[in-house]
Amino acid sequence: MPLVSPCAMLKDAQRKCKAIGAFNIENMEMAQAVVDAATEANTPVILQTTPSTVRYAPPAVFAAMVLALAKTATVPIAMHLDHGSSFEQAMEAIAGGYTSVMIDGSQLSFDDNVAITKVVVEAAGKIPVEAELGSIGGKEDDHEAENAHTDPADAKKFVKLTGAKSLAIAIGTAHGIYSGEPKLDIKRLVEIRKLVDVPLVLHGASGLSAEAIQACTREGICKVNFATELRIAYSNGVKAYLQQNPNAYDPKTYGKAGYVAVKKLALEKIQILRG
Repeated sequence: MPLVSPCAMLKDAQRKCKAIGAFNIENMEMAQAVVDAATEANTPVILQTTPSTVRYAPPAVFAAMVLALAKTATVPIAMHLDHGSSFEQAMEAIAGGYTSVMIDGSQLSFDDNVAITKVVVEAAGKIPVEAELGSIGGKEDDHEAENAHTDPADAKKFVKLTGAKSLAIAIGTAHGIYSGEPKLDIKRLVEIRKLVDVPLVLHGASGLSAEAIQACTREGICKVNFATELRIAYSNGVKAYLQQNPNAYDPKTYGKAGYVAVKKLALEKIQILRG
């Protein structure tokens, strides 16, 4: 089937108090692994790329690759720009075939975040736009940030002013690898969910326990992002293969090892999101 908008899958997840897995990919093997995991689990899925990934290769390259995989898949597949860093980047992703984009103005003032998000929403037309309010700590690509939890009243106002179709919120998660057990503000999540009707997104889920993820989905998180863990899984799979086969020179052989590791992890995350 063709690539689809994530709107229907996120709204369905919202009704069921479940969440859709959104998996960041870096190459063909990771894309194949996530699509194959989704097909095996018979569940829709979102594939994502970050700004550094679409600097490595243009968005159109990744969209075409995922579209080719989606055509043979038996479940809905969406293609999303994660942490879009500019209006131009979001438009490039849409022109390249992405079915949703994020514009991340979380490091700007509230008013400036509203302004950039609104501009992208208006230009995107029917393509849904994810935004972020508050600051999710840790390192994402080249950007580092401190945690600044999302204010529920601001979230309500922000969604109304911008028309964003989904909202990433900060409740204590962080990008990258956790140095300790994160303290999630579930009460804040509950308050935001009472005031905001669009699907809520959890960034920084790599390293969270199954119990923590499920606590968030029960209280309104509809999309959960996984990035760092997938990169680690792929790299560790390749490293292990090359350690055992130091004379290997065919990229397909060690690429397959990375694929197997990512598919296994994606299946585990999908099962967690099912509750």
